[in-house]
Formats: sequence, structure tokens, C-alpha cells
Amino acid sequence: QVQLVESGGGSVQAGGSLRLSCAASGSISRLNAMGWYRQVRGKQRELVASVMSGGSTNYADSVKGRFTISRGNAKNTVYLEMNSLKPEDTAVYYCNADALAVRQGVYERRDYWGKGTLVTVST
Repeated sequence: QVQLVESGGGSVQAGGSLRLSCAASGSISRLNAMGWYRQVRGKQRELVASVMSGGSTNYADSVKGRFTISRGNAKNTVYLEMNSLKPEDTAVYYCNADALAVRQGVYERRDYWGKGTLVTVST
């Protein structure tokens, strides 16, 4: 099993910055892509940014130029640097990992999710 623990959410005024962190732990054989998604109540969860094990990144158009995703040196952590925050960035942010892990002696590749961290941007 894989556990993802997020931190760094909070409240900030428009134009401010926040940094989200996510650490993966457990019976991990290989971490492939890691990323951040966000969800507003009543709407579908959407991709914010992702980073592959090789370092290539992908961003939602709405955050390009403002957010930066990166992986830690240990490769089991992922960060989201959020600058120039807007009220429409307000959401619960979820860490995601595409991981190969051992479960009951069997290798299994699947998506794992953190519990989410709330980001609130006020005007």
C-alpha cells in the first residue's frame, strides 16, 4: 500500500503564494507520475499539474506561468509552488501518485490519493 500525506494548504489573499508538499510512503516499488488535482464542491476533480519520473511536467492552462510542480531529491515527494493566487484557485488540493506497490505479496500498479488540503484565496 501507498500513503500520501499533503501539507501546506491554508488561507491567503489574492496575489499571494503558497507551497504544497506531498510525501509518499509504504511498500513502493516504483513511483511513476506524481501530481496535484483540485476539486471545488459540486464540480469534478481536475488536474492542476503533474510530473513524470523523468522530470517532464504538465500544467492546466489556468495555472501555467503561476504554478510550478517539482519532485524532491528523494523522488518520493512532490511540491506545488503556487504564486499569484486568484480566488478561483480556491479548492481542496489532492496529491496523486501513479505507483507500483506490493500489496499482500503481489505487485500492483494503480493511482493513489491523499486526503486533500484546503487552499482558500480571498479577495
